[in-house]
Amino acid sequence: MSYLESKRCRLYYEDSAENDPEGSRKPAVLFVNGWAISARYWHPLVEQLSANYRCITYDQSGTGRTIIDGYAPDFTIQGFTDEAGELIEHLGLDKEKKLHIVGHSMGGMVATELCLRYRNALVSSTIIACGIFEDTAFTSFGLFMLGGLIDVSMNFRNIFLIDPLKKMFINRAAAKEIGQKYRDIIVEDFTQSDKEATNAVGKFSIDPEALRTYTRHVLLITAPVLCCVGMEDHTIPPEGTITLFNKRKKESASATNLAKFMDLGHLPMLEDTARFAATLKKHFEFAEQLHKKSPEEQTGSREA
Repeated sequence: MSYLESKRCRLYYEDSAENDPEGSRKPAVLFVNGWAISARYWHPLVEQLSANYRCITYDQSGTGRTIIDGYAPDFTIQGFTDEAGELIEHLGLDKEKKLHIVGHSMGGMVATELCLRYRNALVSSTIIACGIFEDTAFTSFGLFMLGGLIDVSMNFRNIFLIDPLKKMFINRAAAKEIGQKYRDIIVEDFTQSDKEATNAVGKFSIDPEALRTYTRHVLLITAPVLCCVGMEDHTIPPEGTITLFNKRKKESASATNLAKFMDLGHLPMLEDTARFAATLKKHFEFAEQLHKKSPEEQTGSREA
């Protein structure tokens, strides 16, 4: 548990290598959080992976234990990328080719930018529940309505601390029981996150130009990409992640894989931690083996 003094905040982060003498020698995994949530929801997954991987989690500006009082961070994709980039460089993760980057929900957009910025250190990318949709008038209207829903939910978010509204909030995200501890964490993080940051992130996550940029940049990632989706996700339609996979599979020469969890929702890392951890390990091992091969062998796509 440490803090990094940056230009935009005092960034709270956890690095499993701090308590593991061999940790700095292991391949590293950086986890990038979704909207209005701290890094606490990664803990069960980190416990599953830390025997083989150096796991780094952090609280983005406006969430959790990161301190923004006295700072003036810009809540943009670029700003969040700069923030995580400082952490990557502070920990020396940009020095060797052994970095895996995992982005969840909105974090998939930030993770994509990190994958391009640190391509020389990157071994694999994983995008969880951060898809794309065809650019149509219907989609634009849907994004406009979602923007209004974000405004309403932020103005009245404390109501989700009350049962049964808390249960309704969680059930929209998770298709399976995730346990009381993490049910409370998800709601607590959402209601206590910085309002300006949470509004900004919610808006750029659905901004048409930001989504077009995201689509272009996912195609530019040269390391293997795993698209993960819970088919019972009622927060972000799962079809968007499948569309992203199909587009990258069609237009990119680099390896692209898809993991569909038919019975899980928006929080697969909590809903079935062991199965999700096994999927990530398989992807990491695949990417590590691919990295050892010659350039002409470094292609291939599959659906899990």
